[in-house]
Amino acid sequence: MLAYPNIDPVFIHLGPLQIRWYGVAYVLGVVLGMRLAYPSLRRLGLSRDAIWDFPTYLILGIVLGGRLGYVCLYDLPYFVEYPAQIIAIWQGGMSYHGAALGTVAATGLFARRHRISMWPVLDLLAWGSTIGIGFGRLANFINGELFGRITAVPWGVVFPEGGPLPRHPSQLYEAFGEGVVLFIILSLLRRYGRLKEGQLFGGYLMGYGAIRFCVEFFREPDSQVGYLFGALTMGQLLCITMVLGGAVCFRLSRSLR
Repeated sequence: MLAYPNIDPVFIHLGPLQIRWYGVAYVLGVVLGMRLAYPSLRRLGLSRDAIWDFPTYLILGIVLGGRLGYVCLYDLPYFVEYPAQIIAIWQGGMSYHGAALGTVAATGLFARRHRISMWPVLDLLAWGSTIGIGFGRLANFINGELFGRITAVPWGVVFPEGGPLPRHPSQLYEAFGEGVVLFIILSLLRRYGRLKEGQLFGGYLMGYGAIRFCVEFFREPDSQVGYLFGALTMGQLLCITMVLGGAVCFRLSRSLR
C-alpha cells in the first residue's frame, strides 16, 4: 500500500485569495497547449493577437461546458431543487465530457469570427488538450477526489475521503493514459498518419473514449449516479458515445480537401 502524499490542495495563499492546484493545472494545460499549437495556428493565417485570443474562448468553454455538463448529467435533481448552487463551481463538480463539448463550441465560434476552417483548429485542440488533461488528473489526485475502487493491489492508496481501505489511484491511471499515452499516439498520427483535416480530432475522440472507458472499471462511480444498466458508469456510457462520434468524424473527414 502506498501512502497518500497529503499535498495541500492550495498551491499558494495570497491573502484571502487561494490559488489551487486545480486552477494551476487548467492554466498550465491551456498555456502549454497553446505554445505547442502556436506555429500551426500561425500557418493558418492567424495573427499573434488572434491566436492569444483563443485561450479566452477555451477557458469559457471549459468552465461553462464542464459545469453545465456536471449539472445535467450527474446531479440534475439536486440542482433543480437548489438552482443557486449551479454557479458554486468553487465547491467542485465539473464534467470532462461537458467541457469537451464546450471547447468544441468555443472553437467553432473562434473559427467563425476569424473566418477560418474549424477542423484544423479542432485537430490542434485535440492534440494540445492531452497536456491539460494530464495535469488536471494529477490535480484530482492532489485533491483526493475521483479516486478508484477498493483494491488489494500493492499500490493501493488510502484517500482521506475514501474510507479506511486502499483504493486504486485511478487519477494517476487517467493522467498516464489520457495524458501521456494519448499525446504520444496523436503526435505519431500527426507526424506519420497523412491525415485529412478533422481526422486527428476524430482519432482523439476515439482514443480518449477507449482509454477512459477502460480506466472507469477501476474508478469509483459517482455516488449520486452509481451504476447504469447494472454494470456501466455514466462516464462509460458517455465514452461509448464519444468513440462512435469520433468514428463518424474520422469517416466524414475523408471527404474534406
